[in-house]
Amino acid sequence: MVTDHPIGKTDQPNGTKITFEPDGTVFKNYHFIPQYLENQIWNYAFLNAGLTINFNGQKYHSEHGLRDLLERKTNAEELRYPIIHLRGEDIEIAFSHSNQYGEEYYSFVNGQYTTQGGTHLQAFREALVKTVREFFGKNFDAADVRASIVGSIAVRVQEPVFESQTKTKLGSLNVAPEGATMRSFVGDYVKKVLDDYLHKHPDAAEALLKRINQSERERKEISGIKKLANERAKKANLHNKKLRDCRIHFNDAKAGDKKENTMIFITEGDSASGSITKSRDVSSQAVFSLRGKPLNCFGLTKKVVYENEEFNLLQHALNIEDGLEGLRYRKIVIATDADVDGMHIRLLLLTFFLQFFPDLVKQGHVYILETPLFRVRNKKATHYCYDEEEKQKAMKKLGGKPEITRFKGLGEISPDEFGNFIGEDIRLDPVILQKETKIEDLLSFFMGKNTPKRQSFIIDNLRVEKDLVEEEVV
Repeated sequence: MVTDHPIGKTDQPNGTKITFEPDGTVFKNYHFIPQYLENQIWNYAFLNAGLTINFNGQKYHSEHGLRDLLERKTNAEELRYPIIHLRGEDIEIAFSHSNQYGEEYYSFVNGQYTTQGGTHLQAFREALVKTVREFFGKNFDAADVRASIVGSIAVRVQEPVFESQTKTKLGSLNVAPEGATMRSFVGDYVKKVLDDYLHKHPDAAEALLKRINQSERERKEISGIKKLANERAKKANLHNKKLRDCRIHFNDAKAGDKKENTMIFITEGDSASGSITKSRDVSSQAVFSLRGKPLNCFGLTKKVVYENEEFNLLQHALNIEDGLEGLRYRKIVIATDADVDGMHIRLLLLTFFLQFFPDLVKQGHVYILETPLFRVRNKKATHYCYDEEEKQKAMKKLGGKPEITRFKGLGEISPDEFGNFIGEDIRLDPVILQKETKIEDLLSFFMGKNTPKRQSFIIDNLRVEKDLVEEEVV
């Protein structure tokens, strides 16, 4: 490490200072997102219980490892029983069941966050079902055991083998400690330790059984309509006009690191989808076109996903009906107009994902596409501006009286221009949930029926373009 500062005396303990500055030629339009950095730092704290990390004046400390991780990621009021925390020499597991839909996992290998899971996570999912079946002496459906689970697993492996250079998924050639396969290592540990735990904590065992029985009832209630909906979706997929698919997919093991660039744009109407479709990269970018505004699904059961043709086709396009393991696109990009209707559609889509597939958001797969609001140009140069501040700077740079165009909708941007906004210079805002965010309360406030409270909030926080311009001038 090279430093320009002389080494001197200090009261601080010995250590290494590392400075990282992204290369602008490699990382296009980069900017640091505090919430994302905070999540990364917290992961390091959870995986090293007892360690204190100081960052920008804030301390990050975890005393109980993965148990603390789940407490941060979940709402304690929604958990059906206290978090089960199991810790061994080279393995640590924590899990509980909540009232949300789907399965939600956080998996790690040697401190690396494996967002796509891998053999260690698969082994845990299998071992959990097998142990629960044997404990209760009942042949539960695996989906009923794992429905609404939120869990985390961390293992230590010598010379781990990942499926890609991004190290987001553990491969199948790994040898666990003492020469065991990953499947047998995790399976034997879960079978012994979890079985002991359930015997010692009958209240947790009873609550777990109730959650499994509830999941079974819910599954049987929608089984009939689910079958019909899936049959319709299969027929529609043969000639699905809503989906313009790409060649490479996120769940394709043979795609290597190329799958990290896969994305699907969810657009409103044919005009917007037309521009994106003509300018996209057909190898890695897909387009799904909505027909008008989708249904507000807040407070509805998952039955609506199968009853509503558009929602059903969307979940099949993403391949998330049975969890995220088969997710076909690394990034799900909501691409709507920057007007009132566009914002409303964005909220309706986020409600759909948070209500039925919250792990898509929590694992960083959902993004908002930023598109320019203004085009400022003269005969020599053209600048695309994403806000009023950029517009003012562009006008000052060009001088004179440049031509200014205000884009009101995506359909107004030509395909040739659109190619500049979804290529290597694409601007995406990840949808990140804060630690204190409770999904139920969030959706209830913005999408529920508390009209007076929401109306007051809008009035108190309303800012129009004229006000923003005056702020810039001041």
